Amino acid sequence: MNNLEEIKNNAKKVWSGFAPLENLTGTAAPRLIKFANINKNQKILDVACGTGVVALTAARSGANVFGSDLTPELLERAEENNKLFKLSVEFTEADVEKLPYDDAFFDVVLSQFGHMFAPNPEKALSEMLRVLKPGGTIAFSTWPPELFMGQFFQIISKYNPPLSSDFSPPHLWGNVDIVIKRLKNTVDEIKFDRDKIISPGLSIYHLLGMFEKGAGPLSKLVEKLSSDPERLNLLRTEILNTISQYFENNSLRQDYLLTKGIKK
Repeated sequence: MNNLEEIKNNAKKVWSGFAPLENLTGTAAPRLIKFANINKNQKILDVACGTGVVALTAARSGANVFGSDLTPELLERAEENNKLFKLSVEFTEADVEKLPYDDAFFDVVLSQFGHMFAPNPEKALSEMLRVLKPGGTIAFSTWPPELFMGQFFQIISKYNPPLSSDFSPPHLWGNVDIVIKRLKNTVDEIKFDRDKIISPGLSIYHLLGMFEKGAGPLSKLVEKLSSDPERLNLLRTEILNTISQYFENNSLRQDYLLTKGIKK
């Protein structure tokens, strides 16, 4: 197994337990769909769809929706949601860096806090644009590096071994200058917006517990550090301090960046 395959297999394991947190980003889904100007009868792809939050929200508008994700456990939950919604979204296990769809197949390609975790951003973007029709819309939501979730993932990275050269830090997708650089040769009319998710939590400690149970990278790191209580305590303290900066009135503020453009 080469290094890249190991990274992707590890990603499957890391995110396999995320389903209980699917509602955490639920309110961001209709915001992304509105931002992308999705219309009835368009053919839509939700990349790194997870449990299908964006895909199913788009399907309720009458769009013809497909969802792809690397993690089988999340797709199982997506199918459960599909039945619950009584919709017919077509979910497929797939790597964003090698999508199983024809060229120029979709009118709109979306990703909500998903494609940003692909190891190679150039490959991921190239595939998302390959399956998008010329004149089609690409739109995605990402976590800015300087705000809560960006800081959260950077803390996790600090307590893990150094990233392989094959892996690009996900929070870079939340940097406007970097996003423009990545898109400018293939996408016109690049536009940005910002919004926030407000998540209820009784205390910063309750929120930390929630993230430890469902946020894959943190769950695995806590498990790994269980034999090193001192370092685990430092990790938890640093995350709690970060949560406290965005915690008010029993809720956590998570700001995010929206990006969209038209394929040349």
